[in-house]
Amino acid sequence: MHVIRWARCPLISRHDHARRWLQTVADLGHARNTVEAYGRAVEEYIGFTKSLGVTPEIAKREHLAAYVRSLLMKNVSSSRVVEIDAPLGLANASVQQRLTAVRLFYDFLMEEQQCTANPVGRGRYTPGCAFGGQRGLVPGMRRLPWIPSDDEWNAFVGAVRDSEVRDRFMTALAYDAALRREELCSLTTTDIDPAHRLLRIRGETTKNQKERIVPFSIFTATLYQGYLAERRQLGRSRGPLFLSASNRTRAQPLSIWSWSKAVKALAKRARLSRFSTHTFRYLRLTDLARAGWDVHEIATFAGHRSVDTTMLYVHLTGEELAQRLEQAAGELHKLRIAALTEGPR
Repeated sequence: MHVIRWARCPLISRHDHARRWLQTVADLGHARNTVEAYGRAVEEYIGFTKSLGVTPEIAKREHLAAYVRSLLMKNVSSSRVVEIDAPLGLANASVQQRLTAVRLFYDFLMEEQQCTANPVGRGRYTPGCAFGGQRGLVPGMRRLPWIPSDDEWNAFVGAVRDSEVRDRFMTALAYDAALRREELCSLTTTDIDPAHRLLRIRGETTKNQKERIVPFSIFTATLYQGYLAERRQLGRSRGPLFLSASNRTRAQPLSIWSWSKAVKALAKRARLSRFSTHTFRYLRLTDLARAGWDVHEIATFAGHRSVDTTMLYVHLTGEELAQRLEQAAGELHKLRIAALTEGPR
């Protein structure tokens, strides 16, 4: 069970129903990051309703609409248009995530008979959709993930090469096994089988509670041996694989935030502002598609329950699609005119 750090959500901790709701979410075994994300979203929403002079229990659709508008305009410092396609406010996925948390919170309030309706709702019927399709409060949009080019990846690797062996090993492992940052930082010393070069990602550390076993390369295995020598200087006991080497948290388990900061610093050094801890996963799954893996194989490797999720991760660049089209068109062209070169029957 995840222990909630109430100091990070003081408004929730002082709100009886919100506190019990978030504790229930944690008690039901949701992933730690899910609980924290829900907590941040509802903490922000309670703060916003407070600024309007209402409480969540009496807030109406117009108050929620104002909240959505604040999210869409979040971090916009000026109304002056600098670039036509410049994004305003939070990304669509971030807005959807916050609304999901607020909707679930209102479900709880309705169960507790603290309000009679959920202002977020679950969308409205859209004519023409099979089985009564639903349109959400805010239209959902999906953008293709950013995938670094070969030159951009080499620039990042160049920055990593000059860093500590721990960061080099974590980079190699994150790419090799297509790991989420939570899965990477939650690894223990017993999760690695160096003899067979296999890695076990435990179900309790994954996003969908689904355990999987994936291989890693001989190059990553070499970095693993180098990192073990460094880790022994921090601690010899079994437990978390990655330990902090900083003076403030020396020998403590490396947090996901520390890893994010490390990747951000490396990306800045490589001048790749769009590079994040999830880029390793995007790139690895796309590379598997480039290598000819079937989408179901990639889904198994990634730990996805549905290939639909896998398809959101895997995409080929426009240049790659053009090359494949040219190759296919060339073969088709030969097939079309081959018979013309033959003599009369």
